[in-house]
Amino acid sequence: MAVPFRRTSKTKKRMRRTHLKKDARTTVVCSNCGEVIQPHRACTKCGFYKGKNVLNREEETKSKTVKEVKTEAVKEEKKTTTKKTSAKKETKSKETK
Repeated sequence: MAVPFRRTSKTKKRMRRTHLKKDARTTVVCSNCGEVIQPHRACTKCGFYKGKNVLNREEETKSKTVKEVKTEAVKEEKKTTTKKTSAKKETKSKETK
């Protein structure tokens, strides 16, 4: 059995192993429901692929679309910001009394 003449240096060893790293999976957002899925696959939540219902999940497809969810989030955010500002005003008025 052959024995190496010199020890492999840290640099050479690490250069050889740079290709052994793992990559994160590619993900995309479902255009119908906003769920994170792998590309070129049907959404497991709503059953849509390229805008067509391929898994026939009727009761789940009646759920909210991405636009509806975003508008609700904006409305909730506005409500919370108004509550915070009103709370600040109340504390300031208490301090002045």
